[in-house]
Amino acid sequence: MRRSDRLFEIIQILRDGQLHRAQDIAAQLEVSTRTIYRDMDTLVASGIPVEGERGVGYMVREQITLPPLNLTPAELEALNLGMAIVAEAADPDLKSAALSLADKVDAVLPTQTRAEADAWKFAVYPFADAARGFSHMATLRAAIKARQKLDLTYRRIDGMLSQRKIRPLHMEYWGRVWTLTAWCEHREAFRVFRVDLIEEARALPELFVDEPGKRISDYKPYDS
Repeated sequence: MRRSDRLFEIIQILRDGQLHRAQDIAAQLEVSTRTIYRDMDTLVASGIPVEGERGVGYMVREQITLPPLNLTPAELEALNLGMAIVAEAADPDLKSAALSLADKVDAVLPTQTRAEADAWKFAVYPFADAARGFSHMATLRAAIKARQKLDLTYRRIDGMLSQRKIRPLHMEYWGRVWTLTAWCEHREAFRVFRVDLIEEARALPELFVDEPGKRISDYKPYDS
């Protein structure tokens, strides 16, 4: 399993809000406890709201708060780069939000010299390819709002393509990667898809309604 895929699996384990010991996660993913410790450090550095410590356990906070921040020049460049990437998204709502956020950041910044282009070359963590999924964001978000079924062409972690007919239910952002929680009509079960691994998303002329057992409120993290 690639490290990026293992990090995604760790997120799925932690998202139930419970405390998980590193030893148990390591056993489930068939790696060493030391590897899980390193992965947790990477998740925290990538912006995932992970709490815990070695020897005790780890969990993901339910809410993310943003208190006043003091940014280093490199961190500011990283923020600007992220906003620039989102501003290129096909989703007009996300593009507008990125531009609005950029204006708010600029409004509170002191006058300063802009860093040279090399400053954009900040440390990249394993989810840095998440921008590949931006082209599908408008389709996914519109389908969730309209309760419209989708036909997905999805690249599994083994590299093989899979065709899925789904009911899109919910999207989440995990620091460097977007995920889509959906009811898969082929598997007759909930599935979580990494948006950056979606090759094609096509809206179908079929709507769906809430059904017991198939709603987002029925989904139990990592039960699939």
